[in-house]
Amino acid sequence: MPSRRPVLTAAVTLAASLAASFVAGCDAGGVVGGGASPEPGPARAGQTAPLDNPDGTRPGLAPLVSDADRAEARRLVEALGVKGRGPRTGYDRDEFGYAWMDTADGVPLARNGCDTRNDLLRRDGRELRFRSGSDCVVVAMTLHDPYTGKDIAWKKAEAAAVQIDHVVPLSYSWQMGASRWPERKRGQLANDPLNLLPVDGPTNSRKGDSGPASWLPPDRSVRCAYAVRFAQVAKKYELPVTAADKATMLRQCGG
Repeated sequence: MPSRRPVLTAAVTLAASLAASFVAGCDAGGVVGGGASPEPGPARAGQTAPLDNPDGTRPGLAPLVSDADRAEARRLVEALGVKGRGPRTGYDRDEFGYAWMDTADGVPLARNGCDTRNDLLRRDGRELRFRSGSDCVVVAMTLHDPYTGKDIAWKKAEAAAVQIDHVVPLSYSWQMGASRWPERKRGQLANDPLNLLPVDGPTNSRKGDSGPASWLPPDRSVRCAYAVRFAQVAKKYELPVTAADKATMLRQCGG
């Protein structure tokens, strides 16, 4: 992907995070991809557009609002390779290392003394509360869910209300070639912040291991941004996508 223009300054990002959260309307349940591309929505408080967040270390998934950004998004998607989805034979979550390990060298936030799940909660959550004596384990927070546009008041006692989504699902990656990767590379994909978003739990459960042709975020305004994040991960790990997924991703960004 070509070099990005200078990103939003930290001052602008901090100012945005103090603004009231924008809550967009959404469709009910999971949405099958296709149809006309949605209108771009406004930027979200505390959220970062994926083109300005190539390593995934900044929070959220802000909509892409300009024609230039959406054109850049289409160029990114158009460059992806295409192949059919292979069999799921042999897939197991453990093939990608144990869940949320802090030892997946080669990705941001690795070996910082905090597991991947809590790293992501700290990255995207607001009004964070930590377990007594810890600056890692999040026990309560407010999350702006990028997939539905709603705010979630989350507590660790109700952990499943927020799940960490693998934007490119691990099973999908297995079927598209990760079954032949070394375990180290699979561990990187499973713990790379670029591929991870804390989201509404029930919505994530409906997504399952779907690609964009089968599932898109209910909030239509972030669908192009979601397609970009999916494409960023696929490009980084040299994963192809299915023809249907590629066509759907292009449509979301006006292609």
